[in-house]
Amino acid sequence: MKKLLATTALVALGLAAPSMAHFQLVYGPEVNVEKPEDMPLKLIFWHPFENGHAMDMGAPEEFFYVLKGEKTDISGSLTPITFKGADNESAAFEGVLPVKRNGDYIVGLVPAPYYEESEDIYIQQITKTIINKGGIPSGWDEPVGMKTEFVPLNKPYNVIAGSTFSARLLSAGEPVAGAEIEIEYLAAEPDMETNSPGEVSAEPLPGGTLVAITDENGVFTFGVPKAGFWGFAALGSGPDTEFEGKELSQDAVIWIRAFDLR
Repeated sequence: MKKLLATTALVALGLAAPSMAHFQLVYGPEVNVEKPEDMPLKLIFWHPFENGHAMDMGAPEEFFYVLKGEKTDISGSLTPITFKGADNESAAFEGVLPVKRNGDYIVGLVPAPYYEESEDIYIQQITKTIINKGGIPSGWDEPVGMKTEFVPLNKPYNVIAGSTFSARLLSAGEPVAGAEIEIEYLAAEPDMETNSPGEVSAEPLPGGTLVAITDENGVFTFGVPKAGFWGFAALGSGPDTEFEGKELSQDAVIWIRAFDLR
């Protein structure tokens, strides 16, 4: 972790390494629902901004949701699928979220660590997304006890494109200052029927990965320029640093949905 050089929250978009960013997805096309449903969710480890290479997932360690402070295990709903990316096919999973009561469903995924051969390290992207039923908020701004996680400071399922999104990064429940946050746009939303990328709606910008930096309270802010799904990842923010004798990058990931104001 590098020290923060400023004392205020910032939108610090800058140059990062030119390599593409890994991002764990927990994806469903809708984040606001009105009627009860069993909502399918796709779990894909991918390079979504580039519509690029997809990585094989092992069986997840945890898959759950938290509603009004109550945690429910939904790992029994998981079934293996094959994601047919633009460049390759990869092992992925489909799960089911039972949306019945009104409120915020904070969906959490703890994937099995993935071995990245090119770097000789393991990567574990602990991921959350939030789905609301009935337009009634009930906990979107609360942590759910993951080893590392983002806690939103804006409601994450109705962000206005052109406004800002802020979140606090936690590791073992404590804010993480000076952390680098990678920012990703879901440029080709997965087709729920074919398990393949849909139409590409954007291309990555020159200069490498978009980056923001957390302030002394673990908070970052990003100006959201476009409607759609945006992901944020804090690499190495988790407390665990080793797996099977090798370095582990234990990352926090959150996905939000932005909408055009009509």
